Amino acid sequence: MTMEKCEKKYIVHFGAGNIGRSLVGQIFSNAGYEVIFIDTVPEIIDALNSKRKYKVKIKDSLPADTQNELWVENVCGISAFDAEAVSDAVAGAELISTAVGATVLPRIFPVIAKGILKRESSVSILFCENLRGVSEIAESEISKLLPENFDIESRVGFVTTSIGKMVPIMPMEISKKDPLEVWGEAYNQILADKEGFVNELPEIKGLVLKNNFSAYMDRKLFIHNLGHAASAYFGFLKNKTAIWECMADEKIREETKQVMQEAGRALIKHYPSEFNETNINEHIEDLLNRFANKMLGDTVFRVGRDLKRKLSSDDRCIGALRLIVNNGGNPEPVCRVIAAALCFKAKDESGNLFPDDEEFHKELNNKGIIFMLAEICGLDAEKDSKEIELIIKNYITQK
Repeated sequence: MTMEKCEKKYIVHFGAGNIGRSLVGQIFSNAGYEVIFIDTVPEIIDALNSKRKYKVKIKDSLPADTQNELWVENVCGISAFDAEAVSDAVAGAELISTAVGATVLPRIFPVIAKGILKRESSVSILFCENLRGVSEIAESEISKLLPENFDIESRVGFVTTSIGKMVPIMPMEISKKDPLEVWGEAYNQILADKEGFVNELPEIKGLVLKNNFSAYMDRKLFIHNLGHAASAYFGFLKNKTAIWECMADEKIREETKQVMQEAGRALIKHYPSEFNETNINEHIEDLLNRFANKMLGDTVFRVGRDLKRKLSSDDRCIGALRLIVNNGGNPEPVCRVIAAALCFKAKDESGNLFPDDEEFHKELNNKGIIFMLAEICGLDAEKDSKEIELIIKNYITQK
C-alpha cells in the first residue's frame, strides 16, 4: 500500500483487531476518513488492501426493520513491520489512534515518534487502551524518543479514551472464511478526553468529548468493568457458563446490580458535578441489559479470568472497594464480589484454567487468603481490617 492511494483526510490506527475494526474503523469511516490500519497479521493487511472494505455484524436485539450488518469502506492496511511506510503514514495523518493492548503499546512508540518528526503540523493520538494513565505513560515514553528541544506539548495531543463496546471472540470458522469480518453490539461510542487534543476539536458522530475525564474513566472501571466481572464471579458459583445466563438468573442479576449501585453512589459523591442518581441508574440499567445480550455469546471464563490483574490494588474490585469506603459507602457488596473472585476457577472450552489463574490458585492454596489479600490486592491488615474480615467471611460461605 502506498500513501498516494489515500487522497482524502485519514486516520492511522494501530491494531486491526476487534475493537479497531468494529468501533474505531466504523466511526471514522462513517465520518469521511480514510482508515489506515497498522497490524502484524499479513492476512489482515492483504485483505484490507485487496477488498478496501469489511463487514460488521451487529449482535444485538434490534428492531425488525434495522439492518443487522454493515460495510465499513475506505480502509487499507500497512504492515507493522514496514517501519518506513508506517512513519510516512503517521507523518500525513489527520489523527492517530491505537488499540493494541498494554503489552504491545510500548513497541509502537518508536515508529510514532519517527513519524512525528517528519510532520509539519501538530497531531492528536487517541489511546483506545484498557490502561490507567495511558496518556501520561505515552507522553513520557515518546518524549524520550524525540529531540530535547522538541515542543511536544504544542505538537502532540495525548488523548485518553474510554471504550465500553463489547465485542465477542470471533468463531474460528468465520475468521478462516473472512479474516476481516467482525461482530459487536450496537453500542458504538468512544468517550474521549476533551482536554487531550492539541488541534481543533473533531466533530465526529460516535466520538463523545468529555471534560473532567477521570470521572468517566472511573465510571467505566468501577461500574462497567466491576459489574461485568461480578456477574462472572457470581455466575461461576452457580455453574453458569455464559454471561447472558448469569443475567437471566434473578439473584445473580440483583447481586450484580447492588454492587454497581454502591459504586455508583460513591461516584456521585466523588464527582458531584458529573454524576447524579438519575444518570448513574440509567447507565447501570443500560449495562445490565447489554450484559444480558445472548447474541454476544460472552463467557464467564473470558469475563472473569486474569485474577491477579482484576484483583490488583487499583483495578475494578479493590479500586471500587477503596472508592466506596473513602466516600462512606457500604463495602459489603463489593466484598462479596472479591470473595467470589477468590473462588473463581472457570475453565475454557478445552477444560483448562487460564494459566495465570492456575498459578493464582496454587499460591492461594499454599500461602492462604490473608497473604493474597495483602500481596495481590494491596490490603493492609490494620487499616483494612473490617473489609478483610468481610471478604474472608464471604469466602468461607461461598467456598
